[in-house]
Amino acid sequence: MKWFLIGSVITLFGCTPEKKVETLEEPLIVGLATPIQLDLQMTKVVLEDYVLDPTRLDSVTTDGPFNLEIDNSVLTITGRPKKALYNLTFWSKGVGESILLKRTKKTLYSFLYQPSGGEKKVKIKGEFNAWNPNNTVLDKTGNSFSTYVMLSPGTYQYLYVVDGKEMLDAQNPDSISNGMGGWNSVIRIAGPDPDEIPTISTDRFTTNSIFFKTNNPVTDIYAYWENTLIPDEFVRFNDNEFLVVLPDNAKSVKRSKLRLWAYNEEGVSNDVLVPLDFGKVVTSPDQLDRNDYEAMVMYFLMVDRFNNGNPANDKPLNIPEVHPKADYFGGDLAGITQKIQDGYFKDLGTNTIWLSPITQNPEGAFGKYPEPETSFSAYHGYWPISNVRVDYRFGTSDEFQSLVNTAHEANMNVLLDYVANHVHEQHPIYQENPDWATNLYLPDGSLNTERWDDHRLTTWFDTFMPTLDLSRMETVDPMTDSAIFWLKEYGIDGFRHDATKHIPEIFWRVLTKKIKQQVVAETGQPVFQIGETYGSHELIKSYISTGMLDAQFDFNMYDRAVSAFAGAGSLQDLSNSLRESIKYYGDHNLMGYITGNQDRPRFISYADGSLEFGEDTKYAGWNREITMQDTLAYGKLSALTAYMMSIPGIPCIYYGDEYGSVGGNDPDNRRQMQFDNLDKHQLATRNRAKKMIAIRKNNLALLYGDTEIVEAGADYLVLSRKYFDNQVISVFNTSDRLLEIEVPMNGRTNFFGTLDGEMLSLPPNSFEMITYN
Repeated sequence: MKWFLIGSVITLFGCTPEKKVETLEEPLIVGLATPIQLDLQMTKVVLEDYVLDPTRLDSVTTDGPFNLEIDNSVLTITGRPKKALYNLTFWSKGVGESILLKRTKKTLYSFLYQPSGGEKKVKIKGEFNAWNPNNTVLDKTGNSFSTYVMLSPGTYQYLYVVDGKEMLDAQNPDSISNGMGGWNSVIRIAGPDPDEIPTISTDRFTTNSIFFKTNNPVTDIYAYWENTLIPDEFVRFNDNEFLVVLPDNAKSVKRSKLRLWAYNEEGVSNDVLVPLDFGKVVTSPDQLDRNDYEAMVMYFLMVDRFNNGNPANDKPLNIPEVHPKADYFGGDLAGITQKIQDGYFKDLGTNTIWLSPITQNPEGAFGKYPEPETSFSAYHGYWPISNVRVDYRFGTSDEFQSLVNTAHEANMNVLLDYVANHVHEQHPIYQENPDWATNLYLPDGSLNTERWDDHRLTTWFDTFMPTLDLSRMETVDPMTDSAIFWLKEYGIDGFRHDATKHIPEIFWRVLTKKIKQQVVAETGQPVFQIGETYGSHELIKSYISTGMLDAQFDFNMYDRAVSAFAGAGSLQDLSNSLRESIKYYGDHNLMGYITGNQDRPRFISYADGSLEFGEDTKYAGWNREITMQDTLAYGKLSALTAYMMSIPGIPCIYYGDEYGSVGGNDPDNRRQMQFDNLDKHQLATRNRAKKMIAIRKNNLALLYGDTEIVEAGADYLVLSRKYFDNQVISVFNTSDRLLEIEVPMNGRTNFFGTLDGEMLSLPPNSFEMITYN
């Protein structure tokens, strides 16, 4: 790297001819390449995660002290990295496409349990193992139990499980409230000094250059235009300021992206993403369209419970063994199309509709709930007996095509909830190939049902729902082909994938490769895939890569947010959760951030005290009438929504959360959508949701901005998002006192705060989103 003062750089490049970088006519890598996290000594990379056709590769090189070997389409990287960042380049015909390599920060942490007498088995459940004690069993050595766990710097809650009984770590005095009336032990793994790590912020730009600032000196910068490493001569910097000259190639591309990382001896900076429109920095939301995923605001609806547009297809079971709450309500595809045409989604501001499954489900009643005793209809759509037919109770294939076309005309995306993990026992694929399912009984004779963690890749959801063995290609091929069918036949924009963590990685690799080859390459239309995984950050991240899913839902963040805004949780803990999510998924991730979903009790019923943390919320939903108890909960729901709108990722409104639908867990959280006759509190809540979605969509800082946790305490949190001159500062106050905090001048308040010069006054239990342009 050559060092110049910024003024010299302007002069240098102001009179230099515009420059191009070499690119391949047919790219090796489809989509932006996700960075590769290096393991301590050996890292294996599946080449087809990045290169669809590895036979096109001439060679692979790196600027690091590594040995590279390729065997059976697997690249093995060995060697100990000394720097924080390196680059890996795939070469074809003398042209390279590159991927960032990041050194791991993991270290060995030891757990030691000293028995008091008679203990036989000691396990640990915690944030680092998806709260599954079977993942971490301590070995008995002499008179103690011990084990080692690889952990990255951060804070981790955990409990010992001793002979089946949960308990705090008596050797560790540090504990923390779990937000649900109990306590967890906590360990804190020290990392680099955050005050010394470089933080990059966007500063300004010219016609062909972008200027950045850092709070600390940097050792080196890795900048990428799409998947091309920008040459050194395009980058100039001094201690705290640098610029990147944009390659001339960008001017011929409608949408491309500049990404960069920096590091010094203390650690790696935040990652920066700048979208370009024909080579110029995107400066207005009007330049974005539905393919700009960072600008998506999702709306998740249960088809049967949303809107009845065609009563002719109403087919409730109306039988005694099915409780009315578990029967069909009549919602359908025609009803959703009507609401698109009526402008409901446009008025609210959401631009991506996620539909619950619409494939054909069985006609009878299945399953049991003990009190009240009831079976269930298949109104929810998660029991497929076909993976390619539209369920006649939701409409016809023509009605679904009309829905997709109407959404696209309104510049909206349609994501389909796709079920691949399991089928209903009536599904022909199981009827004709029963051996394609995993075993219902385990070797010890116990039922392999609802074994979510210890047998996560084989467990059945119920005895009438066989889990497919998707480690076998004979099963993978037909199931991936049926997913491709929806993309080709109807032109949908992607999937929400059910039960992601219960499906082997081979399925996701085959599906994503087929999508890139058969859809993206042929139509040029990108396809978005987001998964559902409950578990640790490590498990969730393991499914996110260029060759698998684009994102998953961040349920760890949601749980911490529910605790912070509706329970006894801390906003300091929530800010730590945000740091963890950014650490694992990146500063510009596409993770889904929900206000609720079909598997959780309604947030507002926690917030108003109708539900207690720790109780059986499904039982509560069945056996007592849950109604609004305290209207202050509407403000808490708005604060939760504002938080999800303020952080990186894709916010997602669960139908009814825009106005405050109440309820326990399934099926009480799936009540009929209410469009009319809302009371004043519900109307005010919906209007606040509309306003904060508008703020999100109209401020590029909330879509592409750098993220800073300015201040955080037990009952207050200040977040800043900044993109060049655009800034949004979100402030949350969960205390019962007035919060006064200093913010930059000339901002505009939008909700509950009052600005007097640089001082923001925020009432108790409220929030503010201050906008700066």
